[in-house]
Amino acid sequence: MASDTHGKFIWCELMTPDPAAAAKFYGSVVGWATKEMPMGEMGVYTIFEANGRGVAGMMQFPPELEGQGIPPNWTGYVAVDDVDQSARDFAANGGSVRRPPEDIPTIGRFAVVADPSDAVLCIMTPFPMENDDGWRPDMATPGHVGWHELMSGDWQQAFDFYAKIFGWTKDHDFDMGEMGTYRIFAEHGKQTGGMMTKPADMPVTYWAYYFNVPEIDSAIERVTSGGGKVVFGPMEVPGGSWVINGMDPQGAYFCLVAPKR
Repeated sequence: MASDTHGKFIWCELMTPDPAAAAKFYGSVVGWATKEMPMGEMGVYTIFEANGRGVAGMMQFPPELEGQGIPPNWTGYVAVDDVDQSARDFAANGGSVRRPPEDIPTIGRFAVVADPSDAVLCIMTPFPMENDDGWRPDMATPGHVGWHELMSGDWQQAFDFYAKIFGWTKDHDFDMGEMGTYRIFAEHGKQTGGMMTKPADMPVTYWAYYFNVPEIDSAIERVTSGGGKVVFGPMEVPGGSWVINGMDPQGAYFCLVAPKR
């Protein structure tokens, strides 16, 4: 029997070639403060904070990944009860293990995995946290991740895969006409994201993360004045929120969601 945290998105992490510039950009756009956390031989890890709470992290783009066609990127972490078993489950069900399970001292045990259509995630079994006060933000809390979205090679295959591995369930489907079905999924009964089959002209599959901002038009101004660009939107989505998809100045893809224009 899985725990009530198995399958829950718990973290989001940026790999970028210029952490200082990225900190300035996201500080302006999303309103994050930063705190540096020394990691010994791994260098410095930066924590993005909203209202004094860590919501995401940032690290220098690893030299060993350069030249492999991997752009700067945001990656989500999903909590699992047994990271070694979940990594085996990914591989046994058509996915793959990109980085085998290993420990991050004092933080948890993690692995980098990909689903059957090669969308990458991290999975983690966190170590018990002494200072965990049990607070969990509402998904609409400013500065936090408000939505998780998968552009898949085949949304139905992807949903069946994640339902088996993480226990996600169908919330409801939204008909997008020529673009097909948008499956909104739930984690332990709570809406947490959506998935769809990517357009044919989109070169890769990927997970995208939407950061909450109070209002979309002023956020767009901060994106462009900070050297980023809007690649799609603003668009109103079901429920009345507004979204954009963007690229930060270093080339990492990110998304914003706001309750109003």
